[in-house]
Amino acid sequence: MRFPYGLQIIESCLTCTLRQDRLFCNLAPEALRSLEAIRSTATYPKGTVLFVEGQSPRGVFLLCNGRGKLSATSSEGKSLILKIAEPGEVLGMSATVSGRPYEATLELLEPSQVNFMRRDDFLNFLRQHGEVALRTAQQLSQSYHSACHEIRSLGFAPSAAGRLARLLLDGVASQERGGNGLRLKMALTHEEISQRIGTSRETVTRIFADFKKRRLVSVKGSTVTICDKAALESMITS
Repeated sequence: MRFPYGLQIIESCLTCTLRQDRLFCNLAPEALRSLEAIRSTATYPKGTVLFVEGQSPRGVFLLCNGRGKLSATSSEGKSLILKIAEPGEVLGMSATVSGRPYEATLELLEPSQVNFMRRDDFLNFLRQHGEVALRTAQQLSQSYHSACHEIRSLGFAPSAAGRLARLLLDGVASQERGGNGLRLKMALTHEEISQRIGTSRETVTRIFADFKKRRLVSVKGSTVTICDKAALESMITS
């Protein structure tokens, strides 16, 4: 059977073979059945915007397949990528719980399958299942700590080179160590990296060229190898 955009469609949370220890991917059977009753699922092409910064919260979005970016925009039109969302993440939850507008814009970076839960249904879901409410509180706390980390990254790194060094080192934190150093798959374009660290695309290209010239990193396709971790770390703290 051919599926839209070549995705492996997940028909049911109860029978999902990709279930992991994520917020709503590994619940007790009773909670999963309640989730099944309130969710609607759809597939979207790359570039789809699911919600916009400042929009009243309609509900939460559970990313089953694909990736998305959360970004904020200044009054001058400058964009800053706050987070790259991976499969299993629940997005728009803070706004949905608080009733305040979405804090960011969510745009899909690749074809994706997304589950949606209306705000009223989601809040009732939390009231009915204490386990889910606790996990939601833990997720909101984790998001707060992640936001603090991002603020420190942007505010305390003394230069654009330091911010890029931190982005690279953060990216390899959970990746395997390669034979010639630490390696990561860099799925972002130079434009997206510039929006992630608060600088221009030209600056990102220049810094990457400098890193390669000094043999701090090597780049082959989308794979970046960290050749001198200590030198990159010194840029963050100097």
